[in-house]
Amino acid sequence: MNFLTQNKTTLRGVLAVCMVVAGVLHFAQSTPFIRIVPDFLPAPAALVYISGAIEILLGIGLLVPATRQFAAWGLVALFIAVFPANLNMAINHIKIAGIPDAWWFQAIRLPFQLVLIAWAYWYTRPGRPAPSSEGH
Repeated sequence: MNFLTQNKTTLRGVLAVCMVVAGVLHFAQSTPFIRIVPDFLPAPAALVYISGAIEILLGIGLLVPATRQFAAWGLVALFIAVFPANLNMAINHIKIAGIPDAWWFQAIRLPFQLVLIAWAYWYTRPGRPAPSSEGH
């Protein structure tokens, strides 16, 4: 068993907490999120609040066995949906406090979205049952 397989449950918890925190930040510190919404999208503030609420709900959903797969698919969709905002931030050099506006940072940050998509996708498949010790 490799590190990822051994720590799948822990990593699911990490992703869930990250999503809840990110969602809360959409409400507590909405201005930076509003600034990176592309101009072609309507109602940037509403989109930020809606995406924040969705992040919170999907983060919690990852922790509930009955909703885990649905939440994971939702996160895959969300990570794809917010990519234009991340791209907008990079292309237009939108400065956000605490986030470097440097080519090297964007060169890491934008492809990292694929890592997030893969991480969420990992939970779209049902887990394998633990090996049984019966009969041994």
